[in-house]
Amino acid sequence: MVSLQQRVYTWLPSLSREQREVFLSVAFLLFWICFGTFSYVLIEEWPLLDGLYMSFITLTTIGFSETHALSDSGRIFTIFFAFIGIGIAAFGAARVAQILILATSIRKRRLARMIRRMRDHYIICGYGRIGRRVVRDLQAAGKRLVVLERNPDIIQELHEEGIPYKEGDATHENTLLAAGITHAKGLITLLPEDAVNVFVTLLGRDLNAGLFILARTAHDSNRRRLIQAGATQVVAPTSIGAIRMAQVILRPRVDEFLTHVLKADDSGLIMDEVLVEPGSFLAGQTLASSRFRQHFETIVLTVVDGKTGDMRFNPGPHETISTGDILIVLGSRAMVSALATKGCAPIAAHEGPPPITDASST
Repeated sequence: MVSLQQRVYTWLPSLSREQREVFLSVAFLLFWICFGTFSYVLIEEWPLLDGLYMSFITLTTIGFSETHALSDSGRIFTIFFAFIGIGIAAFGAARVAQILILATSIRKRRLARMIRRMRDHYIICGYGRIGRRVVRDLQAAGKRLVVLERNPDIIQELHEEGIPYKEGDATHENTLLAAGITHAKGLITLLPEDAVNVFVTLLGRDLNAGLFILARTAHDSNRRRLIQAGATQVVAPTSIGAIRMAQVILRPRVDEFLTHVLKADDSGLIMDEVLVEPGSFLAGQTLASSRFRQHFETIVLTVVDGKTGDMRFNPGPHETISTGDILIVLGSRAMVSALATKGCAPIAAHEGPPPITDASST
């Protein structure tokens, strides 16, 4: 059987120098308390519990009165006992603090290094209610992302959830550069003030001319200004919410269907975009000649022309599909995934959204 000493010697090398010092300090303090306990028993002829109590209050510097009056020998021993024990305790506490500070520093450096190595990722400015939903959906789609936030409480939340983040103000150029905006695929600015979103959009467009920028606006009247600032698309959550509420009243069954589609699980229906890639079985074919519906049990709702961006709703069976076209399809998750094996990969599998040919119309 391996002895305890051998196990300790085998385990200690796996620790850092600071961790070994903390471990040895704790072990020494336990030994020192035992040493002090039995020393008081021998020197002062106290009961064992009194010796343990005296050793404890001496090392912890609690400052309670002595259990019994000490002899001269007991006082000399107490000075020696406290000098050695408190010194070792202070040394161990300093090492614990050093480990905590070092761990925080290492974590920050590791996070910064990971962000520097990111390519084709998305930068989300703001982690409020909308930001949380955007981050959750992007992560579910397997997208790389970095959240910019300056609220300490939210930063702690991001750390606990393991979401890559950069602490700082999104309106500062250095913060965007530290988030890797020059190598990013998209910038999503969800800050509550339109003026700030305009400035972040201007800054993002200046730092990366090819960036896909999705901006939030609180007022539809500011949509044009965000487009002029360089936003690729602009979304007004309040307007979308109002439209959705009206649809619930006017077309409840349609709203229920869309809710089912947008929140479908693996066994339900989903609506997705697929790109017709070179060599696809659909390239140069019609929906009828390719027997698309029969093979995949999926409905093509819209065809987006790959060259002009024009949308052809409810395409006919004899309409030719070309390479580069985007199909908006409705079907099961398994069937949509199966399209990828035939040269029709979901847009989410690509590194970013397709270019918008007429951003002002959004």
